[in-house]
Amino acid sequence: MTILIEQPEFGVEAEETKVPVDEKELVLDGGFVVPQINSFGHTFRDYDAESERRQGVENFYHTNHIHQTYDFVKKMREQYGKLDRVEMSIWECCELLNEVVDESDPDLDEPQIEHLLQTAEAIRRDYPDEDWLHLTGLIHDLGKVLLLPSFGELPQWAVVGDTFPVGCAYDESIVHHKYFKENPDHYNPAYNTKYGVYSEGCGLNNVMMSWGHDDYMYLVAKENKTTLPSAGLFVIRYHSFYALHRSGAYKHLMNEEDVENLKWLQIFNKYDLYSKSKVRIDVEKVKPYYISLIEKYFPVKLKW
Repeated sequence: MTILIEQPEFGVEAEETKVPVDEKELVLDGGFVVPQINSFGHTFRDYDAESERRQGVENFYHTNHIHQTYDFVKKMREQYGKLDRVEMSIWECCELLNEVVDESDPDLDEPQIEHLLQTAEAIRRDYPDEDWLHLTGLIHDLGKVLLLPSFGELPQWAVVGDTFPVGCAYDESIVHHKYFKENPDHYNPAYNTKYGVYSEGCGLNNVMMSWGHDDYMYLVAKENKTTLPSAGLFVIRYHSFYALHRSGAYKHLMNEEDVENLKWLQIFNKYDLYSKSKVRIDVEKVKPYYISLIEKYFPVKLKW
C-alpha cells in the first residue's frame, strides 16, 4: 500500500511505502509506526463510530459551532493577546498539560503531555535534521492550558476541536457542519458568503480563525519573539484546521507563503494524528533534548 505525500524540499510528490507489520500496524520508511486503528478500536477521526466518546464529542461540536462567532473570536483575541496572565517556561507549561484531557478528540483520552511527546518523538525519528519541527511537535498543543484556572478556565468548546475561519461561510467539510445552522453568523449577509469579510488571496494571516488553543499558542510564540521559522508558526496556528489540510477548503484565501507552509503542515499532520496511542514515552529520558531546543528557539520565561 502506498500514499502520495508532498516533499517540501523538492516541491514534488513522492511515494511513501508502507510495509505491513501485522494486521494492526504499518511502518513508514522512516520508522514511524502508523496504527490502523485508534485506542478505541476505530479508524482515526471517525466521528460516527460507536464508541464511549462519540456522543460527548458530538455534543462538544454542537456547542462549539453555535458559539464560535466573528464577534466572539475578536473579543478573545483582544483579551488573550495581552498575555498578562502567567509567566512561565515552555517546559513548565508542558508539565501543566498532565491535568488536561481533550473532550473533542475521538481517538485518545490520555493526558495531553503524552500526545505532545508521542508527536515530537515520531517526527524526530523521521526528520532528524529538522529540530524546529521536533519542537513544534512538542509545543503545538500547549494552548490547551486555557482550560486551567490560572489561564481563565475557558470551556472546552472555546479551547479544543477542529478550527475554521469565521467571518465567511462555514464549509461543509467541517465536522458536524449541520450545527452551524444555530450560529447567528450563518444568517448574517456580511459573514455567510464564500469570501465574507475577506478577499481572494488575502493570506491566512489576515483571516480570523475560530478561537482556541491553536491561535492562542501562535500569539504566545509570536509575541514572545520565538525564532521558530514561519512554517513552525503556521503549523502551530493551523494544525486543527482540517477543512484546509485534509479537505482542501478555503484555499482561495491563501497567499504564496501559505501554500509553501501548507506542505509542512500536511507532513506534520500525519504525526499529530497517527502518533496517538497508549504507548508511553520516558519523559525524563527525552527531557534534556527538548530543553535544549526550547533554549534555542524561545526566551527562558514567556508571558502567557
